[in-house]
Amino acid sequence: MLKVGLTGGIGAGKSEVSRLLVEHGAVLIDADRIAREVVAPGTPGLAAVVDAFGEDVLAPDGSLDRPRLGSIVFADPQRLAVLNSIVHPLVGHRSRALEEAAPKDAVVVHDVPLLTENGLAALYDLVVVVDARPETQLDRLVRLRGMTEEDARARMAAQASRDERLAIADIVIDNDVPLERLERRVTDVWADLVRRARTPRNSAPPKGR
Repeated sequence: MLKVGLTGGIGAGKSEVSRLLVEHGAVLIDADRIAREVVAPGTPGLAAVVDAFGEDVLAPDGSLDRPRLGSIVFADPQRLAVLNSIVHPLVGHRSRALEEAAPKDAVVVHDVPLLTENGLAALYDLVVVVDARPETQLDRLVRLRGMTEEDARARMAAQASRDERLAIADIVIDNDVPLERLERRVTDVWADLVRRARTPRNSAPPKGR
């Protein structure tokens, strides 16, 4: 099994890269999706979030009002840290269970938005960073996701810098390119990952080569 950490700043296009890797055969463990599952209605995770932030973060149907919570935490690093302290251990536990269930020869891709921020690079055999210029990220968040520019900038500022992400990368995928070029790059990266997965661990290239 090859354990790959996939990360990138918000709006960099990481979801598109993870989709393409799955098409090639990767086993995807999506931290964002799991983060939603662990705070679903009736879960201990949601109860803990409500204890920390109050019932104002609940939607009328009892689910988590994620936009409301986001507007609170992404403007306040201390409150963001509180949320992370609740959600991240739950996500980690579920992610490990899914990894253990994957085939032994799989390329397991952990899609982790905050991999850099939480110092998780050492958990993986290698780290793939999806990179885009900040101007590109901002444009995508405003134009494609409908965020206000203020909200988009706040969410970008709450994450690691572009340089900090690139510093932990073993492989960088440039996503300031047309989709066709991105697809070709992901195909090349997949071939590299498969080669690594088939290489005996004691003779594999060292991490961070």
